[in-house]
Amino acid sequence: FFSEMCVDAANAIKTSDGKGGHKYPIKAINILRAHGGSTKESRLIDGYALNCTVASQAMPKKVVGAKIACLDFSLQKAKMKMGIQVLVEDPTKLDAIRQRESDITKERIQKILATGANVILTTGGIDDLCLKYFVEAGAMAVRRCMKKDLKRIAKATGATMLSTLANLEGEESFEASYLGNADEILQERICDDELILIKGPKSRTAASIILRGANDIMLDEMDRSLHDALCVVKRVLESKCVVPGGGAVEAALSIYLENFATSLSSREQLAIAEFAKSLLAIPKQLAVNAAQDSTDLVAKLRAYHNTSQTKQEHRELKWVGLDLINGIVKDNKKAGVLEPAMSKIRSLKFATEAAITILRIDDMIKLAPEGKEGGPSYADAYHSGALEG
Repeated sequence: FFSEMCVDAANAIKTSDGKGGHKYPIKAINILRAHGGSTKESRLIDGYALNCTVASQAMPKKVVGAKIACLDFSLQKAKMKMGIQVLVEDPTKLDAIRQRESDITKERIQKILATGANVILTTGGIDDLCLKYFVEAGAMAVRRCMKKDLKRIAKATGATMLSTLANLEGEESFEASYLGNADEILQERICDDELILIKGPKSRTAASIILRGANDIMLDEMDRSLHDALCVVKRVLESKCVVPGGGAVEAALSIYLENFATSLSSREQLAIAEFAKSLLAIPKQLAVNAAQDSTDLVAKLRAYHNTSQTKQEHRELKWVGLDLINGIVKDNKKAGVLEPAMSKIRSLKFATEAAITILRIDDMIKLAPEGKEGGPSYADAYHSGALEG
């Protein structure tokens, strides 16, 4: 159920990298969690789902041909910052100041709406005075969006996320080029919550997965597992190359390197043989983690791979790996137990580099422990010649 969902989600966000290949930016998949329901009620949605609702019930719940403004500031009545008070001797001028304060935000909203924006997403708040202008213009406004969501929406729709309307001249302005485009934006009831769905964003495709589960702990675990699965699918689809899993690669490499080591007559033979031996740590650990007899399983695995490399008629045995559920060895290619080749090569490279780095260190500086109060310390005794060596 979840594997199909992961592959569909990864294919939904496929983008061309301009070199004939494709990229799968898994950050474009938004994973939302909703309490209650069975895990099988989780679903994949075409478009970006936002865990917010429209700011006012008088606003439209659906906008077709959406022009989206992404704002990283509040649309509230302007006030002097840091508690600054304006001292006015003439009380009649006080009303003018208050009127100007409310006009500042009104002008900002009018500048945004004048460019044709019909959906306004903001990370801050929108007060009731400002909501009135959006309702009158028939625009959809959503407040208190998460900043990371807004960044992804801006990228998907081609919008520019603005933290201020100020321009180089010191004036405030808003241009139509800052707007993003999407085919449709609607508020929909999914599960128990109302969500805003952004469908058909113009710049990049997007997908969302809504997870259902009994409690927070379960949903957290599902989220982590799903993220791991999406990363694996991304690696496979980008590299277009897989290898059998279950310790098959390590066992095959180990046998090959052992045979290769015997063909050398220099001291390199020892190093290659040790490297071959160290590769068996993976299948051994896999068997131990599954509470199986690691010695027996790894011996069987090595025997199969040795036969596949020495006898031409048994070449198909190279796909044999561990089946840890039943505690046997089996053909992992047929069973569909596969790993991305890119990850396998990378992990082997990193492990080798780490070993080389550690082996290059031939000096160790050890600090002498402090002596007890009153008595001479280890270092003092050493320097005075009381300790030999």
